[in-house]
Amino acid sequence: MTRGVHPLAGALAALGRFVSGVQVRWDGCQPELRQRVYFANHTSHLDFVVLWSALPAGLRAVTRPVAAKDYWEKGLRAYLALRVFRAVLVARGAGARREPGQTEAAGHPVIESLAEALGQTDSLIFFPEGTRGTGEEVAPFRSGLYHLARRRPDVELVPAFLENLNRILPKGEVLPVPLFSSLTFGQPIHLAEDETRIAFLARAREVVCGLRPRGLT
Repeated sequence: MTRGVHPLAGALAALGRFVSGVQVRWDGCQPELRQRVYFANHTSHLDFVVLWSALPAGLRAVTRPVAAKDYWEKGLRAYLALRVFRAVLVARGAGARREPGQTEAAGHPVIESLAEALGQTDSLIFFPEGTRGTGEEVAPFRSGLYHLARRRPDVELVPAFLENLNRILPKGEVLPVPLFSSLTFGQPIHLAEDETRIAFLARAREVVCGLRPRGLT
């Protein structure tokens, strides 16, 4: 399953783990070679790098981060995103919550592109908040995860919580500050039959929040 892996992938994964000092915990699931959408809170541009680097090499080879196009589409970042991480770049704010008057199909071109990126073998790393938060609170989830779950009900949805990355690479900074962080993967979920968009997104957010290490606010 390592076919087509970029030669830099292993080195960047090791660098990501070193800079973040990430401690990884699998709680309710194990790293398995099956199609998944890993969905997590979002506080730093390092988030997808650290989550991707925390996966075993065989899983990294078939896992594609979903990242903001405006940040990752230029220069060296574009090379790393597209050639090394095989990221799926989307416009910031794509798949946002419906506004009054929007139809249920709003945003589906983005969802179709994500479904196409999954194909028959790959997994995705996805941040349902749609933008970076402060690290103090997980923002309400936008509708993209719901539409993707409807489009690909066969794919497991694995929640994850990233802690402390907003301090390692704060918003507006370029160079990371080496500190310790944690990453907790939780039990997979699926969209329940007849579950509404609002109910599913609230449940998915609650599951992510529940993975936050105890004693932290």
